[in-house]
Amino acid sequence: MDSFNAAMSAGLSLKQVRKSYRISKEVVTIFDDLNLEIAQGDFIAVVGPSGSGKSTLLNLIGGIDRPDFGEISFAHTRLDMLSEAELTAWRGANVGFVFQFYNLMPMLTGAQNIELPLLLTSLNSRQRRDRVQTLLELVGLEDRGRHLPSELSGGQRQRIGIARALASDPKLLLCDEPTGDLDRETADDALKVLRILNAELGKTIVMVTHDEIACHSARTVLRLDKGQFVTQRAA
Repeated sequence: MDSFNAAMSAGLSLKQVRKSYRISKEVVTIFDDLNLEIAQGDFIAVVGPSGSGKSTLLNLIGGIDRPDFGEISFAHTRLDMLSEAELTAWRGANVGFVFQFYNLMPMLTGAQNIELPLLLTSLNSRQRRDRVQTLLELVGLEDRGRHLPSELSGGQRQRIGIARALASDPKLLLCDEPTGDLDRETADDALKVLRILNAELGKTIVMVTHDEIACHSARTVLRLDKGQFVTQRAA
């Protein structure tokens, strides 16, 4: 895949992480002494009831939120030690996000949605077009790049979302309920793409899901409950 590098390291480590939020006058603790190790190239599914901290976990791993205490490391970089500017640059270079409801710009075509993150890079227009075409082929939508999101099925929109997440060749993909808005057949199509990205391109994937079938695509399933991992099993 042009300059895409499947062998890049993407190990993650959370050590003694504590995270709370103030809601009105009350302090709500989400995590207290949370620990997690994710090897490079792994595919992790995180399950658990609503309010267990799954979305907060993704936000911490993705550098969107900061811990109150503890260490979060990615490929030997301490995320909790970075400035806001450094964290933004790190996130843009290392993390791709896949959302339940796609988060596509409705007035842009599929190809233009994929190209959006590339506008912040040094790639010229020809290089951006080539990268977009490569990504469309990767997700099996090379004939849908000129279509608006409203002209695509839910599964096709999610695959465009996955392609956009890959635009900057991130080492880590964070997926928040990627099959939550899809029927079974289209969900399986999206999961097939994620499996390819993990097995063939070496992307590290952390997927939050309520979909038990989706868990079978992961290598490891972690159950999060009341801010702690309570069970772990092979998928």
